[in-house]
Amino acid sequence: MTRPDHVFHAGERAVQTRAGVPEIWRQRAARAIRAAMPVQHQVFFESLPVLFVGLLDRQGRPWATACPLPTGAHATVAMLSAVTRPVLAEPLDLDLRPGAKAAVLGLDFATRRRNRMNGAIAAAPDGVLSIAVEQSYGNCPQYIRVRDTGLPAALQQPAQAHRVAIGDAVARRIISAADTFFIATYAKDGADMSHRGGRPGVLRLNWDGSLSFPDYSGNGYFNTLGNIEINGRAGLFIPDFDSGEAVMLTGTARIDWSPERAAAFEGAERVIDIQPEDIWHIPTAQPG
Repeated sequence: MTRPDHVFHAGERAVQTRAGVPEIWRQRAARAIRAAMPVQHQVFFESLPVLFVGLLDRQGRPWATACPLPTGAHATVAMLSAVTRPVLAEPLDLDLRPGAKAAVLGLDFATRRRNRMNGAIAAAPDGVLSIAVEQSYGNCPQYIRVRDTGLPAALQQPAQAHRVAIGDAVARRIISAADTFFIATYAKDGADMSHRGGRPGVLRLNWDGSLSFPDYSGNGYFNTLGNIEINGRAGLFIPDFDSGEAVMLTGTARIDWSPERAAAFEGAERVIDIQPEDIWHIPTAQPG
């Protein structure tokens, strides 16, 4: 039997305990997280037009980004490879050295299917990214909004991306209207990349420049919250599927367990607060 303490690190177990996850559920969840990628996940990743990826920069800060797949990906039981480059890899100085931790989320918006893979960079020569598999598992379709696209057009041509302040009007517009965003977190055991969704406004802007979003009942793994419990940092990738823009940011993160805060979001069990430290705006790609 796979022991939960061999699959879930101390931060994940601490959050599970506080959230009241029963031991029998931890045992079941631990068995669902594999050390190799099953065939059905390999086929799924190879079918996608984009991968959403969590990486660290050279300062150790987590970033949520995306990897367009113009020629598709190649997946095996132990490796996921593609001719691609993470969006803003150079401006953000993302750590693509062999051994650096990486997390991949594959999401098909048309079918609401999503699978995750956590691992480490195996190689990242120019134009190619290979990630060795350490954990492979699926997620339920809850909170995924059906769309006919998986990649804002701007990400095909992100050269004009630039730093902005949290008070920037364009960044505030994108953030306040978002119904979908992606969050990257990190602990010493590895990186994680997760999807969050809800109604427009699920990501709230606060008076002090911080952001807040609800945490609902889920699979009980608490990968994201467990990493925040240990590391206290997170990176967000916030796409605008209508305009083709996106906001990318990284900052400090904390879990607020107060029932009063959670009550501000219908159905929420907790609230996550993020104080941005570095924010980038990716504008709409220009034709030609």
